[in-house]
Amino acid sequence: MGGNYLWRQLHSSCPIQTINFRSAKPRNSYPSKKTLTSQSNKKLQNSSTSDSDIVKWNIAITTHMRNGRCESALRVFNSMSRRSSVSYNAMISGYLKNHKFDLATDLFDKMPERDLFSWNVMLTGYVRNRDLTTARALFERMPERDIVSWNAMLSGYAQNGFIDEAREIFDKMPLKNGISWNGLLAAYVQNGRIEDAKRLFESKMDWMLVSWNCLMGGFVRKRRLVDARSVFDRMPVRDEVSWNTIITGYAQNGEMEEARRLFEESPIQDVFTWTAMVSGYVQNGKLGEARTIFDRMPEKNSVSWNAMIAGYVQCKRMDMARELFEAMPSRDASSWNTMITGYCQSGDIAHARNLFDNMPQRDSISWSAMIAGYSQNACSEEALHFFVEMQRDGERLNRSSFTCALSTCSNIAALELGKQLHCRLVKAGYQTGWFVGNALLAMYCKCGSIDEARDAFQEILEKDVVSWNTMIHGYARHGFGAEALIVFELMKTAGIRPDDATMVSVLSACSHAGLVDKGSEYFYSMNRDYGITAKLVHYTCMVDLLGRAGQLEEAQNLMKNMPFEPDAATWGALLGASRIHGNTELGEKAAQIIFEMEPHNSGMYILLSKLYAASGRWSDAGKMRLEMRNKGVKKVPGYSWLEVQNKIHTFKVGDKSHPHTDKIYTFLEEMDLKLKQEGYISSTKSVFHDVEEEEKVHMLKYHSEKLAVAYGILYIPAGRPIRVIKNLRVCEDCHNAIKYISKIVGRLIILRDNHRFHYFEGGSCSCRDYW
Repeated sequence: MGGNYLWRQLHSSCPIQTINFRSAKPRNSYPSKKTLTSQSNKKLQNSSTSDSDIVKWNIAITTHMRNGRCESALRVFNSMSRRSSVSYNAMISGYLKNHKFDLATDLFDKMPERDLFSWNVMLTGYVRNRDLTTARALFERMPERDIVSWNAMLSGYAQNGFIDEAREIFDKMPLKNGISWNGLLAAYVQNGRIEDAKRLFESKMDWMLVSWNCLMGGFVRKRRLVDARSVFDRMPVRDEVSWNTIITGYAQNGEMEEARRLFEESPIQDVFTWTAMVSGYVQNGKLGEARTIFDRMPEKNSVSWNAMIAGYVQCKRMDMARELFEAMPSRDASSWNTMITGYCQSGDIAHARNLFDNMPQRDSISWSAMIAGYSQNACSEEALHFFVEMQRDGERLNRSSFTCALSTCSNIAALELGKQLHCRLVKAGYQTGWFVGNALLAMYCKCGSIDEARDAFQEILEKDVVSWNTMIHGYARHGFGAEALIVFELMKTAGIRPDDATMVSVLSACSHAGLVDKGSEYFYSMNRDYGITAKLVHYTCMVDLLGRAGQLEEAQNLMKNMPFEPDAATWGALLGASRIHGNTELGEKAAQIIFEMEPHNSGMYILLSKLYAASGRWSDAGKMRLEMRNKGVKKVPGYSWLEVQNKIHTFKVGDKSHPHTDKIYTFLEEMDLKLKQEGYISSTKSVFHDVEEEEKVHMLKYHSEKLAVAYGILYIPAGRPIRVIKNLRVCEDCHNAIKYISKIVGRLIILRDNHRFHYFEGGSCSCRDYW
C-alpha cells in the first residue's frame, strides 16, 4: 500500500520532458487507428490500476480495524480519492467490532449508497451489542432482506432469552436454512424449554448431527435420561459428542454401570470420553474406580487431571490431591484454584496462601477463593484486606468476590464496609441479580439493619427461594414475627414453593414472637400444604417454641412421640427452656443426656451451672466447673465488638487493653450511679460463683457488651444507632442494664447475640423480655 503511494508521488514530481519541434515530423490532425487503440488500452489500464488501489486501501482498513487501530483506519479512509461500498462496509464493520457504535451509525447514515451487506453489518453489530430494540427498528427499515438478515435477528432474540420473539421471526421467515432451525432449537434447549424443543424437532426430518446432539444434551441437563437415550438410539449417525453426552448423562445421574457399559461400547474413546468417566466416578464418590480409569487413560488433558484432583479435594484427601498436583505435566489456573479451595475448605489457610503467592498467573477465581477461605476460617480482616488488594491488582471484581466480601461483612457485622460494597455493586450493575442480591440482603439482616434489608429484598428483580427465606429468617432473628409471617404469605402468593429451610425460619419466627398456636398450625400442616415432611430440625424448633412458652410437658411429649431420636440440639432447646422457667429437675435430665452425646459441649455445662446458681445450688454449680476442668472442657470466652469508622473494636470481660480504656471505665462508673437512680438492680443470679453479693455486682459491671456499648455511646455520633455483636448469648443482667442505658442516653442500641437481635430504645427491648 505504502509503496504504490510513494511511487505515484515520485512520478508526479518528475519534470515533463520538452519536445524538440525542429526535429519533429509534421503532426497529422487526425489520430490513426493504432493511436486510438493505444489510448483506449491506456484508459483501461489506468481504470484497472484505480480499482486495484481501492482494493488495497480496503485491505489496509480491515487490517487496522482488526488490530484495534480505528484512527489509522480512518486516516486511510479519508485519504482515498474514490471509495467503494466495500470501503464503507469495512469501516462500519471495524467500528462495530471495536465497540464504537456511534461512529458506525454515523458513517452508515452518511453512506451515499447502501447495499444489502451494509444493512446486514449494522444489524449484526446491534445484535452483538444486545441492542435488540434498535436492531429490530433497523430490520424493519431494510429495503430488502436475505437469509442472513433474518438469521441475525432470530439469533439476537434467541441468545438473549427472548424465545417467543425468536419464534415470531422464525415463523415469518420466507426461507429457512439449517442455521435458522438449529438457532431456534438451541434457544429452546438453552432456556430450558425442552418440550418446545422436542416439538420443533419432531416437525422436521432432516436434522443435522449437531441438532441431534443439542436436543440430547438438553434432555441430559434436565435429567430426563429416558428421553435422552431415545434420541441417542434414533440417531442416524453418531460422533464423539453424541457418545460423550450420553455417557456424561448417565454418570452425572449416578448410573455408573450403564455409563461404563456405553463407555466400553463406544467406538470413539477420546480424552473427553475418558474424562467423562473419571468425573462421573468422582461425582458419585467412587474415588477408587475414578483413579483406575484415570491411570488407564492413554492421553490426559488438564481437565482430566483437574477432575481427579477435585475428587480428592472433595473427600478432604489433600495429600493425594497434592501428589497429583505436583505430578501434573502442565498446570492451568483451574488446577491451582482447585488446590487453593481445597486447602481453604480443610482449614489449612497457610498452605492455601502459599499456593496463591506462588501462582504463575492469578484470575478472579483465585482471589475469590482466598477471600472465601479467610472468611470461612474466621479471618475476617484478612478477607477484607484481600478484597482491597484484588482491586489494587487490577483484577475485575466479579459476583463471587463481592459475595464473599459481603459474607465477611455479615460475619463481623461491619455495616459501614457493607454499605461501601453496596455502592460498588450498584456501579458494577450487580445489585439486582439474585446471586449477589441475596448476599447483600443477608449482610443487612446480619448487621442489624432490617429496614435496609427490606429495601435490598425489594430491589432483587427475580427472587428465588433463598431470597424469600433470607428475608423471613431476618425478620425472625430480629424478633419481628408478624412481619416474618407476612413475607411468608407473600412468598406463597408469588408462586414460590416453601422448602425445609423456609419452614425452619417460619417456626423460628413464631418461637421468637411467642406465637405458639400459629407455629403449631404451620408445623402440623406443612406436609399437607407444601409436601414437606418434618425433619429433626423442625421438631427442635417446636420444642423450643413450646418450651419458651412454658409448655414444658407438651415439649417433652412431642420429643417422646417424634419419629427421630432427639439429638443434642433438641435436648439443648429443652435445657434452655428449663433454665428460663427454673425447672432444675428437667434441666438436669436434659443436660446429662447432652453430656453423653457431646461431652465437650461447654455451652451446656454453662447453662446447667446457671440453672444451679439461679436455684441457689452453689455446690452443684461448683461441681459443674470442676467437672469441666477434669474433662478438659474449655469455656468459649465471651467477647463483643462493634464497628466505628470502618474499624472493628473488640472487648472481653474486664478488658483494659483498648486505647480508650480510661474513658470507657469512667463512663461506666458514672453510668452506674445514673442506673441506680433510675431503679436498676443488678441481676446477680447471672453469676454462678458463690461469692459475696458486692463482688457479684462488680463482676457484672464490666461485661464485654457493656464495654462495647459504652465505647459506642462515646464515639458514635448522636442520632446514629449503636450496633454491638456478642459471640454468646447476652446475659440477663446486661440485657436489663442496656434497657436502662438506652433510656438515659436517648440512643437506639442494637445488640446481636448468638441467638437473636435485641433493639433497646427508651428503656425497653424489642424482645419484650421473651428470649
